[in-house]
Amino acid sequence: MSIVRVREHVNPLSKKYQTPATPPDWHKIYAELDQPLHLDIGCGKGRFLLQMAQREPDWNFLGLEIREPLVAQANSWATELGLTNLHYLFCNANNSLHPLLTSLPAGMLHQVTIQFPDPWFKRKHQKRRVVQPELIDDLATALVLSGRVFIQSDVEDVAIEMRDRFAAHPDFVCNHNGWLSTNPLPIPTEREVSTLERGEAVYRALFVRQPPAQA
Repeated sequence: MSIVRVREHVNPLSKKYQTPATPPDWHKIYAELDQPLHLDIGCGKGRFLLQMAQREPDWNFLGLEIREPLVAQANSWATELGLTNLHYLFCNANNSLHPLLTSLPAGMLHQVTIQFPDPWFKRKHQKRRVVQPELIDDLATALVLSGRVFIQSDVEDVAIEMRDRFAAHPDFVCNHNGWLSTNPLPIPTEREVSTLERGEAVYRALFVRQPPAQA
């Protein structure tokens, strides 16, 4: 597999990325549209989903990525492997997630991963981070009951912010204390592997969508 070199950081607030993505015809994307969907937000090079799609053929997988060359490359890999349960979309998740999720068949979204998102360390840049309250609202609306959201980062402040924002939403509950010591998914990302090989920490949390609280 050839590797495309692209910029590591892309500003999601720049004018170039302010047009929301147009939802595709999902019937043309997936061979079996009634399978549960796993959404990976900020999928990078897409190798995590590439392995997941081969391991779990009874699931559909969708990767969202703001760097267009990576999306083109990942879709070419999926095509080469003949995977009809995997697709990647070029988009800015912060303005495209809502139209994409509302276009999906009801009850399709079962699992979401947000793994090692761009940390945007400077305080003035933190509004560029992907996990914003509006994104969590959209996920809460689209996820099936008991649907899962798995988050992880090697930057503790970023992981805390993501965790606290999901924990503050009434439709999500975290059923474990502290950080998860292991990844509940069968495939690690490349970033996770390299971080652990260096002996550094990975901060993980798992949230489950619960029924809305009764008034």
